[in-house]
Amino acid sequence: MIGVLQFPGSNCDLDVIHALRDVLKADAKLVFFKEQDLSGLDGLVVPGGFSYGDHLRAGAVAAKMPVLDNVREFAAEGKPVLGICNGFQILCESGLLPGALTKNTSLKFICKWVEMEVCNDTSAFTMEYEKGQTVRMPIAHGEGRYFCDEKTLAQLKKNGQICFRYKGENPNGALDNIAGICNEEGNVLGLMPHPERCSEKILGGEDGRKMFECMLGYIKSR
Repeated sequence: MIGVLQFPGSNCDLDVIHALRDVLKADAKLVFFKEQDLSGLDGLVVPGGFSYGDHLRAGAVAAKMPVLDNVREFAAEGKPVLGICNGFQILCESGLLPGALTKNTSLKFICKWVEMEVCNDTSAFTMEYEKGQTVRMPIAHGEGRYFCDEKTLAQLKKNGQICFRYKGENPNGALDNIAGICNEEGNVLGLMPHPERCSEKILGGEDGRKMFECMLGYIKSR
């Protein structure tokens, strides 16, 4: 069973549920942030949206909710946690992933399709992709510019934690063209583009479907 964590302001939760239940025929359920017990779940997705309206910083308020203590324990057990867009911001704000997501260099909200290069083919979410492969996914964010200090960037490169880089155009000015990173163990991934919005051909592409397939395969392998 995969849980899709809901916060006040989440708006891509049902899209993820559709991708998991209807496209991949997987067991999935919505988990409201006040529900503390994650023990019955095999995987977790923190979806996109505007948790708490991004009134402090994107993801900052959600990251302080008690459920994140449970998410940290969940991830420490080796279970897969995928943070998409606002979910990526929450994972960084909560310390589950290093660095921060800041305002796009254009200072504008960007909603478009982008190309990315797969840089890691060993994480729980990228095992079925090929390293160097080009994938196409849509973005929709105002604070998607990834940033970290030089020491952290060097560590990310050394450990192979950079999973996706923007290819060609860097839409938000992200450091080193970073679009997605994982933790050292490879079971926690933060990604700015939306794989749930490209999980079936009718949406214009299905490169994101493979990410959920990887997640399900990783769960089965455990």
